[in-house]
Amino acid sequence: MNAPLSMNSNPQRGSKRAIWSWALFDFANSPFTTLVVTFVYATYFTQAIAADPISGTELWSRAVSITALIVAIASPVLGAIADRGGYRKLFFVITTVVCIVATAVLYRVLPGQVTLALVVFVVANVAFEACEVFYNAFLPDLAPRERIGFVSGLGWGLGYIGGLLALVVCLVTLVQPEQPWFGFTKELGENIRATNLVVAVWFAVFTIPMLLWVHEDKSRVTRGGGVVAASFAQLLRTFRELRKHRQTVRFLLARLLYNDGLVTVFAFGGLYAAETFGFTLQQVITFGIVINLTAGIGAFAMGYLDDIIGGKRTIIVSLFGLIGATLLATLATSQAAFWVAGVLIGIFAGPNQSASRSLMARFIPNDMENEFFGFFAFSGKLTAFIGPFLLGVLTVWSGSQRVGVSVVILLFIAGMAVLYTVDESEGSRIRGS
Repeated sequence: MNAPLSMNSNPQRGSKRAIWSWALFDFANSPFTTLVVTFVYATYFTQAIAADPISGTELWSRAVSITALIVAIASPVLGAIADRGGYRKLFFVITTVVCIVATAVLYRVLPGQVTLALVVFVVANVAFEACEVFYNAFLPDLAPRERIGFVSGLGWGLGYIGGLLALVVCLVTLVQPEQPWFGFTKELGENIRATNLVVAVWFAVFTIPMLLWVHEDKSRVTRGGGVVAASFAQLLRTFRELRKHRQTVRFLLARLLYNDGLVTVFAFGGLYAAETFGFTLQQVITFGIVINLTAGIGAFAMGYLDDIIGGKRTIIVSLFGLIGATLLATLATSQAAFWVAGVLIGIFAGPNQSASRSLMARFIPNDMENEFFGFFAFSGKLTAFIGPFLLGVLTVWSGSQRVGVSVVILLFIAGMAVLYTVDESEGSRIRGS
């Protein structure tokens, strides 16, 4: 007969070594989103691999949308299986390795190989988003309840520092020099393509502490097989008990909207800077460095605020800031004004993501961390294709990226409106029940 083991408290909770090793994974993986998804490879794809920047923007938006749909469908199921089978660490390792390998393969993709570039990118991006599900699920096991905002902010802050440092390394060694380092050349954009190798090596090296010192609590593993059946049964129970988790549902609906706006900003920030304001690739990288620096500062600072005023209020503060910054970016007529908008987006984007993760961790019932962070990914990806899709469609229709970017403001406003209905106190009581 299949039965779960009794629940024990996690011996790693509050361990400084485990917490720092966990947070360092954000430092390890952030160069992927910074260099590949947002600033360097996305810009290179539209300017050198695709036939032209407009069609390149549309194709890139479709690739981001496909990733979102795959992750939305798969994450809750994989999360439930990880909960019942004790596979969190295993799934984490597999998805991390796939992302690292696929990122390295992007170096081999040459100008004109549009389909190959998009396929490899989607594989890498899906694996990246999947490993984030299992990584996030460790947070409520490691962080004491009263410090969960700080720990989440620590991870996001280190992540932005990692993205910043990786950008600097690539700028100094591969992009700026007349003769790139490590024997690479500028022929066929080899020096730009080689930034993917930097990302892959960085990812692999700084993941090692997470592999060594963060362990999975398997006290609720299903015995004697039947893991898949038990996992689907758990999912069905969760859906039947949605009324019990109504604050979580409201929060995930709110995040579904405002995170769609963030996904769009991250995926197309570099493209918008390059095509609308005439940023060169080096300027785009510098822009990314500044945004990562300000986002890291924001995540660290508001991680403390999160533990004082709560996750919901911290997210609302960040959304007000993001709405104002995005409005400025769409109306800006000079690079100077766009720089101001970019800095503000950085300051408020970090706390928005960090507080969202910590609020979710406060709402998750014991022993369902992977499943609920699967739903967290689901909420972030189910409609995440809408923002990029509309941006791409409106850009092609109007011939202006400004029109496309303006949709982000509406997504932020809609998400904040739903978030106002969330009762954080009631949601937090579920975890302790």
